[in-house]
Amino acid sequence: MSQPVNRQTALRQLHKFGGSSLADPDCYRRVVTILQEHSGSDDLIVVSAAGKTTNRLIAWVELLGKDGRQAHEALQELRAFQQQLITELVTGSAADELQTQLHFELSELARLGESKLDEAAIAAILGHGELWSARLLSALLVQNGLSSGHLDSRDFLRAERSAQPEVDRAQSWPLLKAQLAQHSQHRIVITGFMARNQKGETVLLGRNGSDYSATIIGALAEVSRVTIWSDVAGVYSADPRKVGDACLLPLLRLDEASELARLAAPVLHSRTLQPVAQSSIDLTLRCSHQPESGSTRVERVLASGRGAKIITSLDDVCLIELDVARSHDFEPILGELERTLQRAQLLPLAQSVEADQGRILLAYTGEVVNNVLALLQDSGITAELRLRDGFSVVAAVGAGVVNNAVHCYGFYHQLKNQPVEFTTEPDSGLSLVAVLRKIDTVPLVAQIHQSLFQAQKRIGLVLCGKGNIGSRWLELFDREKVQLEKRHGMSFTLVGVADSCRHWIDFQGIEPTRALTAFDDEAVDYAEGELLNVLAAHPYDDVMVLDVTASAELAAKYPQIAESGLHLISANKVAGSASGEDYHAVQDAFAKSSRHWLYNATVGAGLPVNHTVRDLRESGDDIIALSGIFSGTLSWLFQQFDGSLPFSQLIEQAWQQGLTEPDPRHDLDGSDVMRKLVILARESGLDLEPEQVKVESLVPEELAPLTLDGFFEQAGVLDELLNERLVKAQKEGKVLRYVARLDKNGKAGVGVEALPQEHALANLLPCDNIFAIESRWYRDNPLVIRGPGAGRDVTAGALLSDINRLAAML
Repeated sequence: MSQPVNRQTALRQLHKFGGSSLADPDCYRRVVTILQEHSGSDDLIVVSAAGKTTNRLIAWVELLGKDGRQAHEALQELRAFQQQLITELVTGSAADELQTQLHFELSELARLGESKLDEAAIAAILGHGELWSARLLSALLVQNGLSSGHLDSRDFLRAERSAQPEVDRAQSWPLLKAQLAQHSQHRIVITGFMARNQKGETVLLGRNGSDYSATIIGALAEVSRVTIWSDVAGVYSADPRKVGDACLLPLLRLDEASELARLAAPVLHSRTLQPVAQSSIDLTLRCSHQPESGSTRVERVLASGRGAKIITSLDDVCLIELDVARSHDFEPILGELERTLQRAQLLPLAQSVEADQGRILLAYTGEVVNNVLALLQDSGITAELRLRDGFSVVAAVGAGVVNNAVHCYGFYHQLKNQPVEFTTEPDSGLSLVAVLRKIDTVPLVAQIHQSLFQAQKRIGLVLCGKGNIGSRWLELFDREKVQLEKRHGMSFTLVGVADSCRHWIDFQGIEPTRALTAFDDEAVDYAEGELLNVLAAHPYDDVMVLDVTASAELAAKYPQIAESGLHLISANKVAGSASGEDYHAVQDAFAKSSRHWLYNATVGAGLPVNHTVRDLRESGDDIIALSGIFSGTLSWLFQQFDGSLPFSQLIEQAWQQGLTEPDPRHDLDGSDVMRKLVILARESGLDLEPEQVKVESLVPEELAPLTLDGFFEQAGVLDELLNERLVKAQKEGKVLRYVARLDKNGKAGVGVEALPQEHALANLLPCDNIFAIESRWYRDNPLVIRGPGAGRDVTAGALLSDINRLAAML
C-alpha cells in the first residue's frame, strides 16, 4: 500500500492561502481559478480564516468580560459575514449543510461565552475561522467540478502549548499518513494554525502559524513544492508600500530568507522556513490577487553572495538591557544567556555586547519581549534586567553584504545623524542591522534602498550562444562580477540567455551558475523579431548583448540590435567581415543610435589585436602592412606537420582533442582566416571586400560535399597534395605555415607558405597566433603581438575585456 502513496506524493504539491486571499467571495472565486490552473487532483490546500475572522473572534472574547451587549453584536457581525460568504458562493444542499453547521457552532460559542474561559477553550474558539474556511472552500471546489474533501489539522498535528509551539513530527507523521490514505484521489483542504496536545486540547501555532503549519504538513506529506499565496507576489527589495521602486526578487537563497524571517519581516517567519530547511521541498511565494505578477522562489543554493538584496525595517521594537556587576565574571554570564535563549528559540533581532561596560542589549519585537523578560527573570542569570521600549530596526539583508564595501559604506553613511542605539553584523554575515531610537523609518529605508541599489548605473547582460565559449564566459563572469562592479561603480546583471530558437529572459536577474542548467526548464520559443522586442523593454540603464555564436542570421540583425537601444559585444566574425555595404550599415546603425559595437574577440581571441591596430590609426599612425598566423587550429596542424605523420592523421588528432570546429573543413578552407584579415584591414582604415582576398583552401573540391565521416575516410587526398610541398620546403631548409598577408594597396591573401625556419612566423608554440604590424612608426621593426589566439578561456576573457572597455565608455 505504501508504493501508490509514494507515486502520488512524488509530484504532489501544497498550496496555502492566507486570510487576505479569502477575504470576500471574489477572493474565494480567484482561489478556485488558481487551483484549477495550478493544482493537481491530489494536491493539499491549507487555509487560514477568511479575512479578519480571527481578529473578530479575539475581539469577541475580549468583550465578553467587559460589555455583554457589544460582545453579542460582535458575534452577530461575525455570523453575518460567514453567512454571506456561504450564500454568495455555494448553492443547494451543500449551502444548507454549511449554514446549519455554522449556526450550531456559533450557538455553541455563545454558550461557552457564558462561563469563564481558560486558555484551551480560547484556543478552540479562535480556531473556528480555519474550520469555516476549509469547509467552504472544499464545497466551492466540488461545485466547480474539482473533487475535494476537508480535513481538520488537529486530527493529525501534535504539539504542546508554549510561547512558540513546535509540531511533534514523530507523532504527527503516521497520523497524517492515515488521513491521506482515507482521502486519496482528490484535493484535501486542511485547516492551518492549529494542532492538538496530549490532553486533546487545541494548540494554536502562534504568529504566522498557518504558514508554519503549511510547510510542516508539506514536509510530513513529502510534497514536492509548497506555494504560499497571499496578497503580495513575494519578497521585494524593500516594502513596496514604502519604496515605490522596490523590485520583486524571483530567487532568494534559503539562508537569506531565514535571516529576513529572523528579523521579523512580515512576509516570512523563521518557523515557516524550518521545515523547508529540514526537507527537500521547494518553497514559492505568490500573489493570489494577481497570480501572474511574479513570484519568489526560495532555493537551497549557497552560491557566493554578492551583497544586500533587501532593505527591511521593523517598528515596535523593545530592548532588554542586562547589566552585569563588575564583581561577576562577564563571559560565563554571556555564555549562559546565549544558551538559555537558544534553548527557548528566542534569539534576538540584534544584540550588542559591551564587555568593558558589563552591558548586554537584546532587541525583540513588542510581541515576544515580555515572554523573553519572564524567561530571563526565571533563569537566575546574574544580571540586572531593564526593559526599554520605543525603538526601531533597519537592516540590509543579503549573502555577502558584510564583504561588499559599496553596500557597507552606503548603509552606514545613511545612518549618519540618525538616533542610532547600536549597529551589529551577525556572525552569519547575512545582514547589517541598526537599532535606532524610534523614528519614522519610511524615509530612511527609501534612502538606504536608493543608496545601495539605485545609485549605481545598472547594466543588463544578454548572452547569445551557450556553447563552449558561452559556458566558459558564464563561469568567468560569476567569478569576476564583484571586481567588475567595484572597478566601474556599476551593477552587472545577467538578464538573458538565448540560442537560435529559445530564450530565457528575466529582468530580475539570472544566476550565472544556473543559466545553463535551468535553461531547458525556463526558456521559451521565440519567433522572428520577438527576442529584440522583449529586450527593448528592459528596465536597465544599459543592456549589452554578447554574441558568441557564428550565426549569420544573428549577425544580420545587428542593425536592429542598435535600433533597439542595445550595445553589442561580438565574437561572431560574420558582420565584421561581411560586404562593405553591410559592414558600414551596421557601423552606421550603432553610430546613429549612440550605441556601441565592440568585437575584439573576433580576431586573436584575447590578444589585443583590434585595439592595437585601431589605436595606432587613431593616434596618427599609418598601417602599411599586416601579416601573421591567424588560426590556432592551422597553427597547431602545421607546427606538427614534419612528415612523421600524414596530414590527414593530424587533422583527426586535432578534431579529437577539440582543437578544430565540429567540422574541421571550416578551419581548413581558410574562410575563418579570411574573415579575420578583412576585419583587421577595416580596423586599419582599408576598405577591403571579402572577395578581394585570395584564399587557398585546403579542402579539395571532391571532399567538400561529403559527410563528416566521408571526409575523414577520404582525407588521404590531402596527404598527396601537402607531402610534395613539405618535401620541397624541407630540401630548402624551410617549414610550411598557413599565413595571412595584407598591404596598404589592398593586396590580400591567405594560404600555405614555405618560410625559413628562423622566420618569426615559423617559430610558435602550437595553437599560438602571431600578428606582425608594419606602420609608418614601426616600418623597420614591426610591432608583433603573439600568444594563444583560440580557446574558450582566452575568448571568454576577450569578451570580459570588451565589457570593461564598454563600461568605461558609458
